[in-house]
Amino acid sequence: MSANDHTPSDPPLSPASPPIAGLLLAAGGGRRLGGRPKALLPYRGRPLVENAVRVLREAGCGPVHVVLGASAAEVRERADLAGCVVVDNPDWAQGMGSSLRVGLASLAGTGARAALVSLVDQPGIGPAAVARVLAAYRSPTSLVAAAYDGERGHPVLFGADRWADIAATATGDKGARVHLARHAEELMLVECADIAEAFDIDTPPDLARLL
Repeated sequence: MSANDHTPSDPPLSPASPPIAGLLLAAGGGRRLGGRPKALLPYRGRPLVENAVRVLREAGCGPVHVVLGASAAEVRERADLAGCVVVDNPDWAQGMGSSLRVGLASLAGTGARAALVSLVDQPGIGPAAVARVLAAYRSPTSLVAAAYDGERGHPVLFGADRWADIAATATGDKGARVHLARHAEELMLVECADIAEAFDIDTPPDLARLL
Protein backbone atom coordinates (compact mmCIF):
# COMPACT_ATOMS: atom_id res chain seq x y z
CA MET A 1 0.00 0.00 0.00
CA SER A 2 1.42 3.38 -1.00
CA ALA A 3 1.45 6.52 1.13
CA ASN A 4 -1.38 7.89 -0.97
CA ASP A 5 -3.69 4.95 -0.40
CA HIS A 6 -6.45 5.20 2.14
CA THR A 7 -8.32 2.55 4.04
CA PRO A 8 -11.97 3.20 4.94
CA SER A 9 -11.33 2.42 8.63
CA ASP A 10 -10.35 6.01 9.47
CA PRO A 11 -12.70 7.67 11.99
CA PRO A 12 -15.53 9.76 10.50
CA LEU A 13 -15.88 13.48 11.04
CA SER A 14 -17.53 14.65 14.21
CA PRO A 15 -21.15 15.74 13.68
CA ALA A 16 -20.14 19.08 15.23
CA SER A 17 -17.44 19.71 12.63
CA PRO A 18 -17.89 22.59 10.16
CA PRO A 19 -19.48 21.35 6.96
CA ILE A 20 -18.09 19.81 3.84
CA ALA A 21 -20.19 21.08 0.96
CA GLY A 22 -21.44 18.92 -1.84
CA LEU A 23 -20.82 20.53 -5.23
CA LEU A 24 -22.80 18.90 -8.02
CA LEU A 25 -21.84 19.76 -11.61
CA ALA A 26 -25.04 19.35 -13.63
CA ALA A 27 -24.65 21.84 -16.48
CA GLY A 28 -23.94 19.51 -19.39
CA GLY A 29 -26.02 19.73 -22.54
CA GLY A 30 -25.69 16.09 -23.55
CA ARG A 31 -24.26 16.84 -26.99
CA ARG A 32 -23.65 13.16 -27.73
CA LEU A 33 -27.15 12.39 -26.45
CA GLY A 34 -28.78 14.54 -29.10
CA GLY A 35 -28.80 17.66 -26.97
CA ARG A 36 -30.69 16.19 -24.01
CA PRO A 37 -29.57 17.96 -20.83
CA LYS A 38 -28.07 15.36 -18.52
CA ALA A 39 -29.74 16.80 -15.44
CA LEU A 40 -33.15 15.95 -16.90
CA LEU A 41 -32.47 12.39 -18.05
CA PRO A 42 -35.11 10.13 -16.48
CA TYR A 43 -33.91 7.90 -13.67
CA ARG A 44 -36.28 5.86 -11.53
CA GLY A 45 -39.13 8.09 -12.59
CA ARG A 46 -37.46 11.38 -11.74
CA PRO A 47 -34.80 13.70 -13.26
CA LEU A 48 -31.28 12.36 -12.85
CA VAL A 49 -30.17 15.49 -10.98
CA GLU A 50 -32.45 14.57 -8.06
CA ASN A 51 -30.63 11.27 -7.61
CA ALA A 52 -27.26 13.02 -7.55
CA VAL A 53 -28.47 15.47 -4.88
CA ARG A 54 -29.88 12.62 -2.78
CA VAL A 55 -26.54 10.79 -2.92
CA LEU A 56 -24.65 13.82 -1.62
CA ARG A 57 -27.10 14.40 1.20
CA GLU A 58 -27.26 10.78 2.31
CA ALA A 59 -23.47 10.67 2.38
CA GLY A 60 -23.36 13.61 4.78
CA CYS A 61 -22.57 16.60 2.57
CA GLY A 62 -24.04 19.92 3.48
CA PRO A 63 -24.83 22.39 2.10
CA VAL A 64 -25.38 21.07 -1.44
CA HIS A 65 -24.68 23.47 -4.30
CA VAL A 66 -25.87 22.56 -7.81
CA VAL A 67 -24.45 24.15 -10.94
CA LEU A 68 -26.89 24.23 -13.86
CA GLY A 69 -26.26 25.25 -17.44
CA ALA A 70 -28.08 23.68 -20.39
CA SER A 71 -31.87 24.25 -20.11
CA ALA A 72 -31.35 25.63 -16.61
CA ALA A 73 -34.84 27.13 -16.41
CA GLU A 74 -36.43 23.82 -17.38
CA VAL A 75 -34.33 21.95 -14.83
CA ARG A 76 -35.41 24.36 -12.09
CA GLU A 77 -39.05 23.85 -13.12
CA ARG A 78 -39.04 20.06 -13.41
CA ALA A 79 -36.56 18.93 -10.75
CA ASP A 80 -37.06 19.12 -7.01
CA LEU A 81 -33.96 20.94 -5.80
CA ALA A 82 -35.46 22.22 -2.57
CA GLY A 83 -32.84 22.98 0.03
CA CYS A 84 -30.04 23.23 -2.53
CA VAL A 85 -28.17 26.35 -3.50
CA VAL A 86 -28.72 26.42 -7.27
CA VAL A 87 -26.45 28.54 -9.42
CA ASP A 88 -26.43 29.01 -13.18
CA ASN A 89 -23.35 28.84 -15.37
CA PRO A 90 -24.04 30.94 -18.48
CA ASP A 91 -20.76 29.69 -19.97
CA TRP A 92 -21.53 25.99 -19.50
CA ALA A 93 -20.81 25.22 -23.18
CA GLN A 94 -17.15 26.14 -22.60
CA GLY A 95 -16.69 22.96 -20.57
CA MET A 96 -16.58 21.56 -17.07
CA GLY A 97 -13.91 24.02 -15.96
CA SER A 98 -16.34 26.93 -16.12
CA SER A 99 -18.90 25.06 -14.02
CA LEU A 100 -16.28 24.20 -11.43
CA ARG A 101 -15.28 27.86 -11.17
CA VAL A 102 -18.90 28.96 -10.76
CA GLY A 103 -19.51 26.29 -8.16
CA LEU A 104 -16.46 27.10 -6.08
CA ALA A 105 -17.30 30.82 -6.23
CA SER A 106 -20.77 30.04 -4.87
CA LEU A 107 -19.19 28.39 -1.83
CA ALA A 108 -17.29 31.53 -0.80
CA GLY A 109 -18.42 32.68 2.62
CA THR A 110 -20.26 29.47 3.48
CA GLY A 111 -17.70 28.36 6.05
CA ALA A 112 -17.26 25.03 4.30
CA ARG A 113 -13.86 23.45 4.95
CA ALA A 114 -13.94 21.51 1.70
CA ALA A 115 -15.99 20.84 -1.40
CA LEU A 116 -16.83 17.34 -2.53
CA VAL A 117 -17.34 17.55 -6.29
CA SER A 118 -19.55 15.03 -8.06
CA LEU A 119 -20.96 14.73 -11.58
CA VAL A 120 -24.64 14.41 -12.39
CA ASP A 121 -24.18 11.61 -14.93
CA GLN A 122 -22.63 8.95 -12.69
CA PRO A 123 -25.58 7.17 -11.05
CA GLY A 124 -23.43 4.14 -10.29
CA ILE A 125 -21.69 6.13 -7.53
CA GLY A 126 -23.86 6.04 -4.42
CA PRO A 127 -23.75 7.40 -0.88
CA ALA A 128 -21.33 4.72 0.38
CA ALA A 129 -18.56 5.80 -1.99
CA VAL A 130 -19.15 9.48 -1.33
CA ALA A 131 -19.06 8.89 2.43
CA ARG A 132 -15.79 7.00 2.09
CA VAL A 133 -14.19 9.97 0.34
CA LEU A 134 -15.64 12.37 2.90
CA ALA A 135 -14.13 10.34 5.73
CA ALA A 136 -10.64 10.92 4.27
CA TYR A 137 -10.85 14.68 4.94
CA ARG A 138 -8.13 15.86 7.31
CA SER A 139 -7.60 19.61 6.82
CA PRO A 140 -8.38 22.57 4.50
CA THR A 141 -5.46 21.40 2.35
CA SER A 142 -6.93 17.92 1.84
CA LEU A 143 -6.91 16.55 -1.69
CA VAL A 144 -8.82 13.30 -2.03
CA ALA A 145 -10.31 11.34 -4.93
CA ALA A 146 -12.21 8.11 -5.31
CA ALA A 147 -10.32 5.44 -7.21
CA TYR A 148 -11.62 2.49 -9.20
CA ASP A 149 -9.14 -0.35 -9.46
CA GLY A 150 -6.42 2.21 -8.81
CA GLU A 151 -7.59 4.74 -11.41
CA ARG A 152 -8.58 8.18 -10.18
CA GLY A 153 -12.23 9.12 -10.63
CA HIS A 154 -15.07 10.97 -8.92
CA PRO A 155 -16.06 12.22 -6.48
CA VAL A 156 -13.11 14.45 -5.65
CA LEU A 157 -12.68 16.40 -2.42
CA PHE A 158 -10.88 19.76 -2.42
CA GLY A 159 -9.95 21.44 0.86
CA ALA A 160 -10.89 25.12 0.92
CA ASP A 161 -7.27 26.24 0.81
CA ARG A 162 -7.05 24.80 -2.70
CA TRP A 163 -10.09 26.46 -4.24
CA ALA A 164 -8.36 29.60 -5.52
CA ASP A 165 -5.69 27.69 -7.42
CA ILE A 166 -8.23 25.24 -8.83
CA ALA A 167 -10.44 28.08 -10.05
CA ALA A 168 -7.43 29.78 -11.66
CA THR A 169 -6.46 26.68 -13.61
CA ALA A 170 -9.88 25.17 -14.45
CA THR A 171 -10.37 25.85 -18.15
CA GLY A 172 -12.22 24.05 -20.91
CA ASP A 173 -13.01 20.45 -20.08
CA LYS A 174 -9.91 20.05 -17.92
CA GLY A 175 -11.77 20.78 -14.70
CA ALA A 176 -9.32 20.35 -11.83
CA ARG A 177 -6.90 18.14 -13.76
CA VAL A 178 -4.16 20.78 -13.86
CA HIS A 179 -4.25 21.17 -10.09
CA LEU A 180 -4.38 17.41 -9.56
CA ALA A 181 -1.37 16.90 -11.82
CA ARG A 182 0.65 19.59 -10.05
CA HIS A 183 -0.11 18.09 -6.65
CA ALA A 184 -0.12 14.39 -7.48
CA GLU A 185 2.12 13.57 -4.51
CA GLU A 186 -0.44 15.11 -2.15
CA LEU A 187 -3.45 13.32 -3.62
CA MET A 188 -5.01 10.61 -1.46
CA LEU A 189 -6.80 7.92 -3.45
CA VAL A 190 -9.70 6.12 -1.80
CA GLU A 191 -10.52 2.81 -3.45
CA CYS A 192 -14.25 2.53 -4.18
CA ALA A 193 -14.52 -0.17 -6.85
CA ASP A 194 -15.98 -2.56 -4.27
CA ILE A 195 -18.99 -0.31 -3.64
CA ALA A 196 -19.52 1.79 -6.78
CA GLU A 197 -19.33 1.84 -10.57
CA ALA A 198 -17.84 4.93 -12.21
CA PHE A 199 -19.53 4.84 -15.60
CA ASP A 200 -20.75 8.03 -17.31
CA ILE A 201 -23.96 8.58 -19.26
CA ASP A 202 -22.46 10.07 -22.42
CA THR A 203 -23.91 8.29 -25.46
CA PRO A 204 -27.28 6.73 -26.43
CA PRO A 205 -26.13 3.17 -25.56
CA ASP A 206 -25.30 4.43 -22.05
CA LEU A 207 -28.96 5.27 -21.47
CA ALA A 208 -29.64 1.59 -20.87
CA ARG A 209 -27.83 1.99 -17.54
CA LEU A 210 -30.59 4.29 -16.34
CA LEU A 211 -33.28 1.63 -16.68
